[in-house]
Amino acid sequence: MKTNVVCHGCKYAPIELLAGFGADAHLVMAEPDSFEVAERLAHGNLCGYGKSVLACGLDPSVHQMVLTTCCDVMRRAYDVLKAQGCLDFLWMVDLPHRTGAAERRLLQAQLRNLARAYAQFSGRSFEVGRALAAIQVPPAPKPGSVALVGAHAPQSLLDELDHELTLPVVNHTCTGARILAQPPIELARAESAGCGRCTTSDIAGTGRNASTFDRFVEWYAGALLDQTPCMRMDEVGGRSGLTSGDHAGIVYHTMKFCDYYGFEYADLAGNAATPVLKLETEGTRQSAGQLRTRIEAFDETLRTDAAASARRDAPSFSPTTPAGEKDAPHATAPTTQKEAPMAQQEPSKRYVLGVDSGSTSTDAVVMELDGTIVASVIGATGAKASRGAAAVVDAVLQKAGITADDLATSVATGYGRDAIPNMDVAITEITCHAAGAHHLAPEARTVIDIGGQDSKVIHLNADGTVQNFVMNDKCAAGTGRFLEAMARTLQMPIEELSRQGLEWRHDVTISSMCTVFAESEVVSLIADDTPTPDIIHGLDVSVARKTAALARRVGGEPPYLMTGGVANNEGVVRALSDVLGAPVATHEDSQLCGAIGAAVLGIRRLSR
Repeated sequence: MKTNVVCHGCKYAPIELLAGFGADAHLVMAEPDSFEVAERLAHGNLCGYGKSVLACGLDPSVHQMVLTTCCDVMRRAYDVLKAQGCLDFLWMVDLPHRTGAAERRLLQAQLRNLARAYAQFSGRSFEVGRALAAIQVPPAPKPGSVALVGAHAPQSLLDELDHELTLPVVNHTCTGARILAQPPIELARAESAGCGRCTTSDIAGTGRNASTFDRFVEWYAGALLDQTPCMRMDEVGGRSGLTSGDHAGIVYHTMKFCDYYGFEYADLAGNAATPVLKLETEGTRQSAGQLRTRIEAFDETLRTDAAASARRDAPSFSPTTPAGEKDAPHATAPTTQKEAPMAQQEPSKRYVLGVDSGSTSTDAVVMELDGTIVASVIGATGAKASRGAAAVVDAVLQKAGITADDLATSVATGYGRDAIPNMDVAITEITCHAAGAHHLAPEARTVIDIGGQDSKVIHLNADGTVQNFVMNDKCAAGTGRFLEAMARTLQMPIEELSRQGLEWRHDVTISSMCTVFAESEVVSLIADDTPTPDIIHGLDVSVARKTAALARRVGGEPPYLMTGGVANNEGVVRALSDVLGAPVATHEDSQLCGAIGAAVLGIRRLSR
């Protein structure tokens, strides 16, 4: 990195002031594979962006950094970097919490101190023209865009949003678009009059052009403070404009261990008039893959909403409706980037294949064009998703008595959807589970899916489209893997775990949802000779409570339908009904819900 590059980590950083000295300011976007060094020097609970700032400052190619006290983490990062002595120039600007006259004077003094220090360090003069030329005015957001709000967005997240979302994204995070007030005309006139070059004596207030530098600093301090406030400021009412515009959706990003933005999301989630997706990252690229499914599903939801709005008064086909009858309007299933143009349906091809490739099982359904299920197969995914899917597809086609040539279309879903060969369409499991649940139980308004490695809750509109959803895919707690681990500890098959859990007599509390810690609790309960059915019931309740918390986050409401493999565990279903205070229904085809939804969406596409 060039020596005249200054790295910074905040939209309040005085990058235009630095540009006046000829410096090129770069926002810290470091995303290392791990934060081992940063965590050794600071603390594991430092937020991901704070660790990124440390990683950037410790990079031998980085020589200069200017930080602001936008939060305590930046102060900590500054202290660590200062102690390491690894940078040629390191400065901390003390940022006021308010925007009043006293606070503006305080920031002016901070800016003058920085200017004096940087002039001495660089040996350069400050030029007003260069500073003003560095002011960038972002383009006005287009109506129907997606607002990205919250904490700093790593580049991997920005890349995923750009790749997966059809609509343009406007970055309103704390390190996003900077919008400064227009400078006074006197500053531009000073430049044209030859008074725009400020030497060290001018910056110190004793030179011929000292008044020019003073006017710049007085304006600039106010312009920085008058930006849309971040959550660190005392007055944050101005942030309402970030989400109240003509946006089609909102992506709210939080950073792991960040204390500032969770509260705003909680308020936004309950009051937003547009779909909201919450994402959390940790500052490395490790989480990029986990984000993809949620972003794709959000994109499908946005495009489904747009299609539904455009077709609100038009009748549409529903495979649950007999030929000739009308159903409530259904939005056209969204098109994905992975979808090849669909050829016109041949009369002889009257079957649709839906395949759901999950972490534990791969499910396949062959469906006729009227929505009738002809054949279904549930098989093990195994070590390779493509191989497991190929075996299941061969089996379901054989069971249906057809060949691939008889298929009008095929739709893949699930974690392994992109690995399944020869499929026409790939759609996320969120959209497919919503369609499948509506097919199995049209009255359902909330779908609770607990699979092998994740759990998800989907709040449905009356027509079966996705209103909101939440996923737990960062930890196996409360999923099928969790129950399988507990079954191994109790030395019984998973089917026996379900049966014995119904025979409990006394409440047992399993306080930890971590699989490892919960296993330790179970071992202790076994040592205390606690009846096995009571232990299992305690595990069922712990799963139910974690899942119910997800349901509350999306505003879940009855009727509830439970899908996924854990829907076969009656103990968990009963415990979930008790915790939610409403019956949780299951269906004999609950485990096939994703594959059924994939087939249903395939039929809707053919009906266009």
